Amino acid sequence: MKRIIIPYNPALKELARQLRNGSTKSEVTLWQKLKNKQMYGYDFHRQKPIDNYILDFFCYELMLGIEVDGYSHEFLEVYNKDVVKEAKMNEFGIAVLRFSDYQVMNDIENVIRAIEQYIIEFEGTHP
Repeated sequence: MKRIIIPYNPALKELARQLRNGSTKSEVTLWQKLKNKQMYGYDFHRQKPIDNYILDFFCYELMLGIEVDGYSHEFLEVYNKDVVKEAKMNEFGIAVLRFSDYQVMNDIENVIRAIEQYIIEFEGTHP
């Protein structure tokens, strides 16, 4: 299988570091479930720069980005930026799962189930 080259903007490296150091409570909560290859042995990274964007979580092997959206994502301007960002990720072959802060903090079991379901479907189509 040919390795896909994903563009990276080095100017975002420091911002990504700042975002990792200032993670929201919901991002920390989800990270506790994703780090150290706990999710079916897949390696996730947090605050991963891709092109001119930063994904909250990214797994190269699955070509999966995960976004945890706070209240600001309910505003039309932010929502519209999310749509553009997700479309750009899709152009690179990256699927994006979105969860709200509320879902992560109050229903983590179903958030994990949704990620597991993606992995099961991915493994079924990418042996």
